[in-house]
Amino acid sequence: MTVSANRAIALPPRAGLGLKPEHYETILAIKPDVGFFEVHAENYMGAGGPPHRYLEAVADLYPLSLHGVGLSIGAARDLDREHLKRLRGLIDRYRPQSFSEHLAWSTHETGFLNDLLPLPYTAETLARVVDHVDETQQWLGRQMLLENPSTYLLFSESTIDEVDFLTEIADRTGCGLLLDVNNVMVSAVNHCLDPVAYIDRFPIELVGEIHLAGYDETVDSVGDRLLIDAHGSTVRTDVVELYRHTLSRSGPLPTLIEWDNDVPDFATLHAEAVRADVMLNAAAVKRRANRAA
Repeated sequence: MTVSANRAIALPPRAGLGLKPEHYETILAIKPDVGFFEVHAENYMGAGGPPHRYLEAVADLYPLSLHGVGLSIGAARDLDREHLKRLRGLIDRYRPQSFSEHLAWSTHETGFLNDLLPLPYTAETLARVVDHVDETQQWLGRQMLLENPSTYLLFSESTIDEVDFLTEIADRTGCGLLLDVNNVMVSAVNHCLDPVAYIDRFPIELVGEIHLAGYDETVDSVGDRLLIDAHGSTVRTDVVELYRHTLSRSGPLPTLIEWDNDVPDFATLHAEAVRADVMLNAAAVKRRANRAA
């Protein structure tokens, strides 16, 4: 079933930042040149208090992206209707330009696991995720974006390639996709795959937002390189170069800098957005030149 919900008003094709409580006062005082701010929906599911007071003030100044981390789209159980109601309340209250969630699961029976866990890519899983995306979009009354995961293992029972899996979900539901370039790099290194080939196969026309982040690096039990999607540092050079390649295909797209752990001062975080904006501007110039040629 194709979504009949209202499609979101697009975010501007600029770099955005995650809105962190330690930066509330700075942002409202200096009103930095930032394309948009993104918040995790679950951090604002309380009815009131200082978080909402600050978010309302920021949302009056900047476009807003709402990013879910707890809906458990891939779970074998039904979606949590109370969670969906809270999401709908946030969307009605703030009218964000974008809502996104992860291709992952975090619930089983009555339990909740505080992580984004991977899925086997099978016809059965595909049908379940399609049903859950359809249900989410109907509850929220709008299109959602679904994010590609970072993974640390592969399932032997998988019969569908990840890019094909995501593309099929979008085709069946009308959802858009969120392309996390750092996740592409993390998964590619961990599974000895080619990140450029992944980007080249990705349905770029369905992408409504890009994510960039920093990864941590270690080794596994046999000494092979292992990347962790840590969100606690500057965007790594190889991810920056993969992002440039992505922009060469897509042109400028809304791009979030994710820095959720060991959060730095605002100036350091803003510098990451400025760097991304430079690349976005270059992509826009190149695209205009190609059209004029």
